[in-house]
Amino acid sequence: MSTTATVVTLVAAFMAGFSGVSVFLRATFVVEPLAEYGVPRRIWNLLGAAKAAGAVGLLVGFAVPAIGIAAAIGLTLYFTGAVITVLRARAYAHAVFPMIYAAPAVAALALIA
Repeated sequence: MSTTATVVTLVAAFMAGFSGVSVFLRATFVVEPLAEYGVPRRIWNLLGAAKAAGAVGLLVGFAVPAIGIAAAIGLTLYFTGAVITVLRARAYAHAVFPMIYAAPAVAALALIA
C-alpha cells in the first residue's frame, strides 16, 4: 500500500470513528441535526455502530485488504445515505457535512481497491 493510501485510510478511519463516537456520546453538533432531519432516535446507536465498524474495518484492512475494501464501500454507502437524508430534509446548506466525511472514505476506496 502506498504512503498516500495509508494516510488517506487513516484519515478516513479517524473521521468515521470520531463521528461514530460523537453519536454515542450524544454530541450536540451531531444529534441536533439528526433530530432536525427526522432520523428516529431508536436507530442513532446503530448509525454510530455502523460508522465505528467502518473505522475499525479500515484499520483491519491494513492486515486483511478485503476487509478494508468492504469497510470503505460500506462507509461510502453510509455517507451517501447521509447526504440523501439531509437533502430529503431540505437542509441543503448542511449537505456539505456528510460529504466532508465521505470524501476520505471514497478516496481510500479509490486508492486501496
